[in-house]
Amino acid sequence: AVLGMDFAGTVEAVGEGVTAFKQGDEVYGCAGGFLKLPGTLAEYMAADARLVAKKPTTLSMKQAAALPLVGITAYEGLQRAGIKAGDKCLVHGGSGGVGHVALQLAKYWGADVFSTGGGDAQIDLIQKLGAVGINYKKETVADYVKAHTAGVGFDVVYDSVGGKNLASSFEAAKLNGHIATTNALIETDLSPAHFKGVSLHVVFMLIPMMHDVGREAHGTILADMAKIVDEGKLVPVLDDHAFALADAPAAHARLESGKAMGKIVVEI
Repeated sequence: AVLGMDFAGTVEAVGEGVTAFKQGDEVYGCAGGFLKLPGTLAEYMAADARLVAKKPTTLSMKQAAALPLVGITAYEGLQRAGIKAGDKCLVHGGSGGVGHVALQLAKYWGADVFSTGGGDAQIDLIQKLGAVGINYKKETVADYVKAHTAGVGFDVVYDSVGGKNLASSFEAAKLNGHIATTNALIETDLSPAHFKGVSLHVVFMLIPMMHDVGREAHGTILADMAKIVDEGKLVPVLDDHAFALADAPAAHARLESGKAMGKIVVEI
C-alpha cells in the first residue's frame, strides 16, 4: 500500500466525465492513502475528482499540500457548530494542525476567538494567527471563562484535543452551547453536557472516503478554503524541517516525535 493522504500537484490527465479540471491545473486535496484509495507518497496518483479542488493561487505546492485534511476537519466542525459573527469561540489546541486552521476560520467568519496552548511558543503562534492566547497550564477553565465571557461560557468550543479534554470543553461551553471535537474515543460522564443542554458534534472527516458518501462536499470545502486563503485570511503553518520522498521515514519519525511546530510536508 502507498501511504499519504494530503497532496498538491499538477493534473496530468483527466478521466471520462471529468469537466471541472484539465491537464495542467494545479490542484490540492485529501484523496488517498486510506482503504483502497492509492496514497500520495508517489510521483503520480489517481484521485477522485470529487475530493479535489484547484489549489490557492497564493500558496506554494508545499503550503497547499499541508492544508486539506486539517482544513476540511476545522471547516466542517465549525460549520456544524453553527459558528457566526459575534460568537465567542474557544479553540483547544490552537497551535496544532487542526486548531491553527480552526482559529483562523472562526475569525474569518466573524467570531471573537480565544485559544489554549501549553507553552510560550504555542501562545505566540496562537496570538500571531489572531486569537487571544490562554495558557491552560497557568489558568483554570473557570479562570478563563470568567475573564473572557464574564462567566457565561463560550458559544462555540472547537476541541481539537478531545479525549479527556472534553471535560474542559463541557465546563467552558455556555448553556445550550456547541462543542465540536475531533476525538470522542473515550468513555466519559456526559452529565455536565446534559445539564447545560450542550450540543456535541463529532468530526470524522474520513467518512466520505470510507463510505463513498458525500465526497463532493470535500471538493466544495476545499474550493471555498482556497478563496479564503487567497483573500489573505488563512495561512497554513509548516514545520521548518524539509523532507524529500526518500526521507519519508524520517518525516514520519519527526511527526511521531511530537516536536514539530506546524505541518510536515514531503516534497516530491
